[in-house]
Amino acid sequence: MSGIFGLAWRLLRGGGRRGMLGSALTVVAVAVSTSLLLFAVAANLAFQGRADREAWRNPVAAARDAVAIQAVHLDHVDDRPVTVVDVAALEPGAPAPPGLARFPAPGEVWLSPALADLAKRLPANRLADRLSGKGGGLIGDAALVHPDELVAVRGQAPGSPVMTAGLAVDGHDDIAPTRISGFTGTRTDNAIGYQILALIASVLMVVPLLVFGGAAARLTVARRDQRLAALRLVGATPGQVVAMTVAEAVITAFAGAVLGAALYLLMTPLLTRIEIGGGPWFVADTWPGVLPVLAVLVVVPLLVGLSAVVGLRRVVVSPLGVAKRETPPAMRFVRVVALLAVLAVVPTLGMGAGVGVVTVVLSLAFLAVNLVGPWVVGLLGRIVAASARRPAGLLAGRRMIDDPRAAWRTVSGVALTGFVAGFIGLLTPGTGLLGQADATNLRLAVPPAKAAALSEQARERLATAGVRATVTVKAGGGRGKVLVAALGTSDVAVTDRARTALDGLVPGRSATTAADDDRSGFRILDDVRTGTVTVLAVSFLVAIASAGITAASSILDRRQTYALLHLAGTPMKVLNAARRTETLLPLAVMGGGAIAIGMFCALPFALSTMNVSGLVTLLVCVGLGFAGVAGAGAASAPLLRSVTANPAPRPD
Repeated sequence: MSGIFGLAWRLLRGGGRRGMLGSALTVVAVAVSTSLLLFAVAANLAFQGRADREAWRNPVAAARDAVAIQAVHLDHVDDRPVTVVDVAALEPGAPAPPGLARFPAPGEVWLSPALADLAKRLPANRLADRLSGKGGGLIGDAALVHPDELVAVRGQAPGSPVMTAGLAVDGHDDIAPTRISGFTGTRTDNAIGYQILALIASVLMVVPLLVFGGAAARLTVARRDQRLAALRLVGATPGQVVAMTVAEAVITAFAGAVLGAALYLLMTPLLTRIEIGGGPWFVADTWPGVLPVLAVLVVVPLLVGLSAVVGLRRVVVSPLGVAKRETPPAMRFVRVVALLAVLAVVPTLGMGAGVGVVTVVLSLAFLAVNLVGPWVVGLLGRIVAASARRPAGLLAGRRMIDDPRAAWRTVSGVALTGFVAGFIGLLTPGTGLLGQADATNLRLAVPPAKAAALSEQARERLATAGVRATVTVKAGGGRGKVLVAALGTSDVAVTDRARTALDGLVPGRSATTAADDDRSGFRILDDVRTGTVTVLAVSFLVAIASAGITAASSILDRRQTYALLHLAGTPMKVLNAARRTETLLPLAVMGGGAIAIGMFCALPFALSTMNVSGLVTLLVCVGLGFAGVAGAGAASAPLLRSVTANPAPRPD
């Protein structure tokens, strides 16, 4: 095998300047695919890491041998949520909560770095007065979802009012005091939801990446087929041809994979700034780990090599046909049948479908669109060639008929991105989905028997703090009561002072507004929009890179044909017009079709009709798609002029 690798390496080096340029295009394509594949892998692992770090705040009741009591409630400051965890040890030597060096003693308060910094910057009556107690230290990263998270851990005595209070009637984010045997906990519903969204987003990114990676193995395929067919005709065995192809593909793909891994490492500082789930990421979150990186460095070259071997059937079976440049037989209609079969399953899906089923169906729909693409391009070629009235149209039509796969590779990235845009555009939530919640009235659940006394204390506290408010008591859920402090303003500073004044009025409960209750929902909607932008940005990066690389590779594959056409008197503007037709026409048909298919796949999950945000997303995607392909064609025009300058056959 070392001899085969040596021969493949000599053939790579001996391919001339343009041959090396073709190999360089493959390296760049694999590098882009590898870096974005690592991004998708790291994103899923990062959300899993966040879910694990948050789980300790969702306690599991101990069946026996409880060692501590844990209670959790949500407070707010500066329109940001603050997670307050109260813990009390039931026996000496209780295990410390994650991120803490020891179990907090009664009266100690441990703060996350972001919360400690905020307490120093804001006036004491807005935050610090609520966190009174002995300084216990800073909470470590192991207990935080993200670096900017606001978390406080307070030590309590087992018999303190906070550890014996009941659950608030309106505190759906609060957790009543729970006897626990350790700080293991379970993942929250929100964390699981983010993991599911990350998995779906990965499918929307990874499938085009795999298609792009497979296309990378077929870059400059015509040059390689001619060379390998010649070797086959002079006596090389099919096994030797396959081995040389695998060796050449693996060499270039491995170089691209290493370059892509290095590129991903350089991007990690930027990736940590993407805010999802309330804040940015730890640097460790963006590192997928040594084993996943090594796995990608092994799998990517193998997939590229496998894809290259699949394209060798013509060389192995009929090397003379390749040498004679015979047109391969037309593709079969069964490709369309496969797509229709996948789409027939889509209406059976819905909100109740398992995430695994949805992931598989989306992946199959993606692959089916890619499978149908060359068939549609071939059909368009026959239509264009039959109806051509100008030389450019005839050249474009004949080119699409002769090699529809190559023509499809140029536009496949943008077309598949159209699928992503159609799917996401229909699901992108509108800004007014949750409406505008009230932020002027603070509410606090109170025991019915103490409602009158607590309302009087609330008036006194608010007056002492200099906050003008009207305090009333209203019926809450069931037989409960809710104290309402009408502030008459939504000014965040006034609201924070009122929260501080009411803090501790009812142990283990915090005053909140209706806007606070909806803040989690708004954050999720913002995260969906952020994820939409991220997925589309990644998809368009792949699409534009694919269009540019494959456009240049196509010119290198057909350089002798272009040169001979130009030598025969074909003007350059005709050649460029033919290139534009064979890219923009399939893009318009398959891009529009992919958008429609993506929207169809999103219908079972759509909550309402498309909103303005989704429509704008689609229009921007269409504009960027056409601009990207047109720009790729324009960027490769100098290369076309270069290859037409010398029509003489080259030795490579």
